[in-house]
Amino acid sequence: MRLFLWNAVLTLLVTSLSGALIPEPEVKIEVLQKPFICHRKTKGGDLMLVHYEGYLEKDGSLFHSTMAVAPPSYCFVAFPPRAKDGLVVFGKNSARPRDEVQEVVYFSAADHEPDSKVECTYISIDQVPRTHAIVLSRPAWLWGAEMGANEHGVCIANEAINAREPAAETEALLGMDLVRLGLERGTTAKEALDVIVALLEEHGQGGNYYEDAHACHSFQSAYLIVDREEAWVLETVGKYWAAEQITEGVKCICNQLSLTTKIDAQHPELRSYAQSQGWWTGEDEFNFSEVFSPADDHLDCCAGKDSLEKKEESITVQTMIDILRDKASGVCIDSESFLTTASVVSVLPQNRSSPCIHYFTGTPDPSRSIFKPFIFVDDVKLVPKAQSPCFGDDDPAKKEPRFQEKPDRRHELYKAHQWARAVIESDQEQGRKLRKTMLELEKQGLEAMEEILTSSDPLDPTEVGDLFYDCVDTEIKFFK
Repeated sequence: MRLFLWNAVLTLLVTSLSGALIPEPEVKIEVLQKPFICHRKTKGGDLMLVHYEGYLEKDGSLFHSTMAVAPPSYCFVAFPPRAKDGLVVFGKNSARPRDEVQEVVYFSAADHEPDSKVECTYISIDQVPRTHAIVLSRPAWLWGAEMGANEHGVCIANEAINAREPAAETEALLGMDLVRLGLERGTTAKEALDVIVALLEEHGQGGNYYEDAHACHSFQSAYLIVDREEAWVLETVGKYWAAEQITEGVKCICNQLSLTTKIDAQHPELRSYAQSQGWWTGEDEFNFSEVFSPADDHLDCCAGKDSLEKKEESITVQTMIDILRDKASGVCIDSESFLTTASVVSVLPQNRSSPCIHYFTGTPDPSRSIFKPFIFVDDVKLVPKAQSPCFGDDDPAKKEPRFQEKPDRRHELYKAHQWARAVIESDQEQGRKLRKTMLELEKQGLEAMEEILTSSDPLDPTEVGDLFYDCVDTEIKFFK
């Protein structure tokens, strides 16, 4: 629609000039990137869906981009009694640019020297004396994470959102950096929230959300922060924020502001700032999403909300996995610009004698991926096959100007999964058999974890320290 509008405006400009003609600009064609693997090349008659960006010739500034929208990711949480057997169930699909690789990484708890710094994606900040053990699913080029968990049973997921106030392009903390910082420093959901908003106040948020040298894609941030007892929905605009506490039922957040009049915590200057901008009169009831959303963009957007609320049966890990795999509802994204590049489901027993279990895919498209379990113990075996290559100080994401090159960040699990996806897409019968076997492998893992959750025996750490490692190794061997 917008493309037709631009054409109409240009036509009007040309015809309104008295006999003057605008010279036809020279079209410049440049190959910016080629895929590492191309399973099917285009041919005559194909319908091409393309991403494009428009720049002004006079100063090179970006005037339009088809990627200038927040990717449609979804986060969920369900509390007892909606969730089964005294369990809190958390889920997240991470929608990102189609060719982006996510890795699953573990960092053990660590003590740090006084006055030391931690280098985040774009800036360095003061380190704390001790950080908790964490497991993350993250775009391989950055420091933070789209989602993750820590050893204390705290889970956090991030959503990129658009708001009435444009997000800063100046490099600061990314929303994804704040996910990791909240996990490293918070022992409860509320502690993690306090960490995030304090760092937001001190350092701000901003910078490119994508590994893209040609445009800065900056967004505001929202978070779903969950532990065994409660969840917090935190939504931010610049340094300003509001939060809602959730202790029962189900909740879904996506790539739009969702908080309305129920606000349980907020920035002390939130309402006065809204008034100073002319967005709120001070007389009407304060509705966060109506005040801070772009015009006509504060409707309930969460396609997954109905998916979760309409479930009549108790919500289990399998229920959440099925929701994340649902392409018909829009929860599982597979579009011309975006793809669900990784997913996670976590189960947090309210009985503290039972371990929290976190299921990561580490691969794109949950409908064609295996959810693999991870449990925190003292000696977790690292999984290099789910980690991307490290380029150190030579990484184009660390050098300025940034992203001048795009290295191959695929890890071994990702490469094996690429082969499996190609089979599923190209050979219907073989793909059906392959997917059936993948689901059987996943089912075995789910059943083994169910036994752990229902057992009265204490967990033996030696039996689960290499759990995620073994699952990844088995998946790769199966694909080979």
